[in-house]
Amino acid sequence: MIKTPVLGIIGGGQLGSLLCKAARKLNIKTCVLSDDSDAPAKKFADDFIYGKYQNINKINQFIKKIDVATFEFENIPVSILKKINKKIKVFPKPQINAIVQNRFLEKKFVNHLKIPTTNYKLIKNRKDIKDISTLLPGILKTTTLGYDGKGQYVIKKLKDFEKNKINFNKEYILEKKIDLKKEISVIVTVFQNKKYSVYEPIENVHKNQILHTSTIPAKISNAVKNKAKNYAVKIAKKLNYIGTMCVEYFIDKNNKLLVNEIAPRVHNSGHLTIEAFNISQFENHVRAVCNFGRKPLKKIRNAKMINIIGSDLLRFKKKKFKKNEYFYDYLKNQIKTNRKMGHLTTLV
Repeated sequence: MIKTPVLGIIGGGQLGSLLCKAARKLNIKTCVLSDDSDAPAKKFADDFIYGKYQNINKINQFIKKIDVATFEFENIPVSILKKINKKIKVFPKPQINAIVQNRFLEKKFVNHLKIPTTNYKLIKNRKDIKDISTLLPGILKTTTLGYDGKGQYVIKKLKDFEKNKINFNKEYILEKKIDLKKEISVIVTVFQNKKYSVYEPIENVHKNQILHTSTIPAKISNAVKNKAKNYAVKIAKKLNYIGTMCVEYFIDKNNKLLVNEIAPRVHNSGHLTIEAFNISQFENHVRAVCNFGRKPLKKIRNAKMINIIGSDLLRFKKKKFKKNEYFYDYLKNQIKTNRKMGHLTTLV
């Protein structure tokens, strides 16, 4: 009888929780390593280790308990992932994070595949902002870290660097703003036998730079739909990817498709796959990293997901839901402004 692997998950947020629940469905035990002693995933994991990700003793303890490792967010030090990978396989592979953790390297990688992105420039110091007129108005982003709008600044003119008190001790990328029509994402899972499953494009709406709603089907042409799916597969293959990943896109007013970011993990926009498809992005990720193999993917219903932010959770907790509505409380120990506290998926 083949031993069922123990899956190690680095990170204990809502994505970690949903991965644990998907693993349990497959009778796979989980061990979560988190730097938050009250992480939501603690409630769903079979085993839980609290410690900083750079704590070698905790890392070694984690390694001894698991057979394969994955992660719920991409900003874990690559050196730590490589250390784990020397003893236990880590999927996606650690070297992938070295690319996608850095917005400049990520865009260079995508462009090398002849896939378009917004125009951009690396800003290393004050001298680099002298010749940027063709990129204004633009969005200045730190090359590493930052999500949900953090570490991002709108730059309309040079004076905005002073206005926003930009610290040139950090490295940035300046991206030209586009005439945006809509945003979409494509989620793809690649299995260890190199087969893959691609979910249909998801249409996304952001508020205050935080994902607000995700909807399928996306209102896009078949040409854009096919191109988005093909780009996602091309990127995944070039990365030699294993697991679930998401490619986020901009579509401009001329219907030009541009890659915005790559997320080497399960993604917020894919929460609707739990109810809308026979196999969710979370189950597919677990299947891929644990080498359980691919099952045919089938859409059950169209769907819309809304993120529940901050104190809005209190209102949703009092609601009565219909049979086609699925409410998720992430069970975070504290409600914070602009923090994702849960989501609601409605099948339509």
